[in-house]
Amino acid sequence: MAVGNRGAKQPTLAQLRAFAAVAEHLHFRDAAAAIGMSQPALSGAVSALEEALGVQLLERTTRKVLLSPAGGRIADRARVVLDAMGGLLEEAEAVRAPFTGVLRLGVIPTVAPYLLPTVLGLFHRRYPGMDLQVHEEQTASLLEGLAGGRLDLLLLAVPLGVPGVTELPLFDEDFVLLAPREHPLAGRRDIPREELRGLQLLLLDEGHCLRDQALDICREAGRAEGADVTTTAAGLSTLVQLVAGGLGVTLLPRTALRLETARNEYLSTGYFAEPAPSRRIALAMRTGTARQDEFRAIAAALREAVRPLPVWLAD
Repeated sequence: MAVGNRGAKQPTLAQLRAFAAVAEHLHFRDAAAAIGMSQPALSGAVSALEEALGVQLLERTTRKVLLSPAGGRIADRARVVLDAMGGLLEEAEAVRAPFTGVLRLGVIPTVAPYLLPTVLGLFHRRYPGMDLQVHEEQTASLLEGLAGGRLDLLLLAVPLGVPGVTELPLFDEDFVLLAPREHPLAGRRDIPREELRGLQLLLLDEGHCLRDQALDICREAGRAEGADVTTTAAGLSTLVQLVAGGLGVTLLPRTALRLETARNEYLSTGYFAEPAPSRRIALAMRTGTARQDEFRAIAAALREAVRPLPVWLAD
């Protein structure tokens, strides 16, 4: 169909929303319930969209609904348009009334359990008008969500070095060596990094930034690139239990130490000689976001809120 004919009837957001719901559920009743629309109105909106576009979007049978080849492609486009419109409205609301509305915060798993009490307390006290929604994911997924508009702000380890992402440093924290109670390095306060060369090191699974940071620290200490890592875990709590069971040692961020080792008599902590290996934690936002002033203010407030923790505030 010619462009001029398509321009005669422009699709509406309501039509796109109805079609996107049907494309997701492949069932008119479920789609109507999902978006709070009556089934006849939903069906009419999808038919009107097909007429406006001049293409068949759905293949209807008495038993099920299927997307046509064109419908599959247009469903993806419809979601992009709806997400963009949702983002536009949220951005406008944030500028009109800062510190209100939805804030979708992404957090990495090696930060979430240890910093969320501080973060949630801060938002409860200072930003009661914000609807904070927390998503715990690994770094790659968080960055994808930030770029796609699914997330607004990230709390994670940096540097990222990702174009289009601005980092707002919060603090630095040391790593400590967690070892079984009878380990030769247990309780020492001046461990040279070079000791990491020959240790049985336990690490998180692939995809965790903490794993990459630990490997970088080991490489800097002169540990062989191919040194065996025979045991891994999906989370820090599991790693800690493996250490308690005598399978090896691990590197633990200082903020995780108290929670992960409480009342465990089989563990001992060793501290590295200065300068100790460390990581930096920051907020990250889309460069140029309309909410950047709001996010910078949150970063400043969060820096103050973490003062009681065993960290060093970033400049």
